Amino acid sequence: MAIERLGAKVEIDGGYVVARAPGGLKGGEIIFPKVTVGGTHTAIMAAALASGTSVIENAAQEPEIADVALCLNKMGARISGAGTSRIVVDGVAKLHGARHAVLPDRIETGTYAMAAAMAGGDVLLQNARPELLQAALDVLVQSGASVTATNEGIRIARNGSGLQPVDVSTAPFPAFPTDLQAQLMALMTRARGTSHITETIFENRFMHVGELARLGARIHLDGERATIEGVDVLKGAPVMATDLRASVSLVIAALAAEGETIVNRVYHLDRGFERLEEKLGRCGAAIERLAG
Repeated sequence: MAIERLGAKVEIDGGYVVARAPGGLKGGEIIFPKVTVGGTHTAIMAAALASGTSVIENAAQEPEIADVALCLNKMGARISGAGTSRIVVDGVAKLHGARHAVLPDRIETGTYAMAAAMAGGDVLLQNARPELLQAALDVLVQSGASVTATNEGIRIARNGSGLQPVDVSTAPFPAFPTDLQAQLMALMTRARGTSHITETIFENRFMHVGELARLGARIHLDGERATIEGVDVLKGAPVMATDLRASVSLVIAALAAEGETIVNRVYHLDRGFERLEEKLGRCGAAIERLAG
């Protein structure tokens, strides 16, 4: 829809999306019916080189949107309002090279924070920035973890005391991110009490529930709401990764499970977590990648 508003012709051909703009893209108004991070990224990049001015309404406000706009502006683009719900892009004829340091990955940060909260101990997440995931860090504090921002990054600690249950709904930034929902669910399987997680962003994003159940988790689904009853013990088992975030939730659960857990189809993991086993291993996890 966004690039069609900028003059592209889009069709499905043999299962592929084919977009054409023989005369180039033209500035236009894009009003997203719902907040979309990927859609906003696409719209900004397309509009940057379109002729004329584009206005993007109901834009996503995630930190990555502002970061992409900052990079593009360094390259010669003219983008204002990124990080708010209304972005204005004055198209330019061409871009040039630039040097830009990307944001630290807030979802990777939150994932390792929850892994540390699950397993216990004291872990420093170097170069992490708390303002990028404050809602998730607040939930971790509610669960009983200690979260301390330092000049070096974020320190996560749990001294062995029990985890407390939480009630969370996912929502666009700055609220709790959908991409940390599965990781939080894994953490709450060991909480002392009943937790509730409501998924408002993506349909069918509870595929990890059945796999967590293999480890002994007690989770009940009712539409977009999951009820997690904490258990005293999780037990290792073979499990199957179904998507990127679901797969790492199984690793988090496995850190606290008795015995051995084998996570299959880890190619999902590798899309979003570089050298996961190496980083967790440095913190003391007994984890290895199996060949084949």
